[in-house]
Amino acid sequence: MDITIILVTIAIAFLITVLLSPIFIPLLRRLKFGQSIREEGPKSHIKKTGTPTMGGIMIVLGIIITSIIMVYKVNENNVSFEFWLLIFVLVGYGILGFLDDFIKVAMKRNLGLTSKQKMLGQIIIALIFFFILRQEGFSTYIQIPGTGIEWDLGWFYAILIIVILVGASNAVNLTDGLDGLLAGTAAIAFGAYAILALFLGANSEIAIFSLAVVGSLLGFLVFNAHPAKVFMGDTGSLALGGAIAAVAILTKTEVLLVIIGGVFVLETLSVIIQVISFKTTGKRVFKMSPLHHHYELLGWSEWRVVTTFWLVGLIFAVLGIYIEVGLL
Repeated sequence: MDITIILVTIAIAFLITVLLSPIFIPLLRRLKFGQSIREEGPKSHIKKTGTPTMGGIMIVLGIIITSIIMVYKVNENNVSFEFWLLIFVLVGYGILGFLDDFIKVAMKRNLGLTSKQKMLGQIIIALIFFFILRQEGFSTYIQIPGTGIEWDLGWFYAILIIVILVGASNAVNLTDGLDGLLAGTAAIAFGAYAILALFLGANSEIAIFSLAVVGSLLGFLVFNAHPAKVFMGDTGSLALGGAIAAVAILTKTEVLLVIIGGVFVLETLSVIIQVISFKTTGKRVFKMSPLHHHYELLGWSEWRVVTTFWLVGLIFAVLGIYIEVGLL
């Protein structure tokens, strides 16, 4: 892929998101779509109450508009089903997150959708994704990163897809807790997948989609970096989680997602460990979970936590690229 296409894709997505912000942020404020802060959360977050949320709409629109423009420019009318599957997952999980956010801010139900409702929606989208893949003859093998070892799972691949899509969307959602934390770590992870898609000779549309995500997230960071003027909400976090899982599946790097998305994995593990420890021993391993709150309560500034997690995310991304490309 020409370097010009790469830069233009990122630039267009960045500009669209930045230009949408002066429209959406005041609109969200007028609609009183403000973030509710949990009472049990860090006390320093109380001042964030009322900050406009559901900014993920801007991210999703930036990704969709940019990727469609650039994919049609590069491939003209020869657009693959894989690209439309990425859009489907992005929009599907985005709508699920939007419903969750809307219930929280408009209907004043702080927890949004119930866990069962959210899980059901996530599984339905994952199953549709799988059946379309099967209809198109998509292979059901997985590859061990950095090796030539492949393992055909057959119909068990459906279970793997559900686990990856549901797990990734929830893990990314858990990471969205500090100003700029998720936008930065997700931009790094999608940047890694854009590089992998190019190196592995995958569908160019997957690389374009990933680059559009990077550009859109960088544009969102202009308004989401500390102190945040807008939050992405579940609208953005669920959409991004589903999208990165779909990219991993379509590039046949499902296992590698655990490494490239290492920050998301650590955040999720911290919650699991905390719950198990408290239920079995009555003691907490961390001062608070997810993990980013633990460091806040240790006295780290929010900006220090965020930049440290960005650095960790970058290390994981580089490691993932090296394992898949360097070792081969």
